[in-house]
Amino acid sequence: MRSDIGVAQDSPAAASVPRPPEEVRVEERVLAFEGFTYHCRILHQDSSQTVPLVMLGGSAQNRHAWRRHEKWLTSWSTMVTVDLPGYGEADFLPASYGLDFLAAAVQHMLTELDMPEVNLIGSCFGGAVALRFAQQYPGFLARLGLVGMTNVIPDDYAEAVPRWKRMLERGDRARIATELVQRFMSPPGTGPVRRHEVVSRLLYAQFMGQSDDEIRMSVEHNTRLMGHEWYRPVPVAAVPSMVVTGEYDTLCTPAMGREVAAALPAASFTTIKEADHLAPVERMAEFCDLITRFCTGQRLTGLPYCNPVETLGTAVRALADEASGIPAAGALARL
Repeated sequence: MRSDIGVAQDSPAAASVPRPPEEVRVEERVLAFEGFTYHCRILHQDSSQTVPLVMLGGSAQNRHAWRRHEKWLTSWSTMVTVDLPGYGEADFLPASYGLDFLAAAVQHMLTELDMPEVNLIGSCFGGAVALRFAQQYPGFLARLGLVGMTNVIPDDYAEAVPRWKRMLERGDRARIATELVQRFMSPPGTGPVRRHEVVSRLLYAQFMGQSDDEIRMSVEHNTRLMGHEWYRPVPVAAVPSMVVTGEYDTLCTPAMGREVAAALPAASFTTIKEADHLAPVERMAEFCDLITRFCTGQRLTGLPYCNPVETLGTAVRALADEASGIPAAGALARL
């Protein structure tokens, strides 16, 4: 699964990527965790309105893939992006290391950066890492956002992974690139999606342009994906949470997103209009506005680019049960 919202990171327009605000100081750090080096990019905002914002991208998304988002997201917060072990420019990570290790690496990074509390946003595979982190290291969380996330790897995707792995090992890039574009982008006729054609081309070109080392990481990622527990049904910290995806996401569908939100104590769920799984690229400004509003505690209702916001979660159901006279332990008011 080496394709996600980082599709613009290596495009020909990369040289024209907007710079962060002048008052933002950019720092690159190389850290080591349990023998594996990894890289993080910190954009320091001295006039930050919130705790730092940490973005965990999808499996193909390196720490530079958020650079087009930085002009919006660093105007109000210090921002951290990262190449965790096994991804981007970090060390190769054997598939025997799963989500628990990656979540622990995030905890190591925050400790090294002296960031005891953060707003954590995870997209697709990064959402799985973020959720595992929330379960294991709740004390670090101020807010949790999950983008294009599911609790279950779809059966057809799981069935395709071994075939894609064989294609990668044979070097059949063109065929797998075509299949990945078809899988990650909504098919024709699903609904209107902004920049669908250009993002599809960028996604295809990104995969075709991968180095041999990146292909090796792709093969190992697919093995890791299928060899470890994707979702663990254990409690999550009762912090403000949001789950979002594109309204036409056919990879991690809105129904799957609702299930993720329903498993949290309480979460806002919405979909971005005219977007699919790659909503953060297709509607970049709107996506950044939504993240800004969520992390700064502003209202999410009534936004012209989002469908109506739903409030879901285990505590929400408990409240509804209590209102119906059904005994329930723990209510939303006690979050």
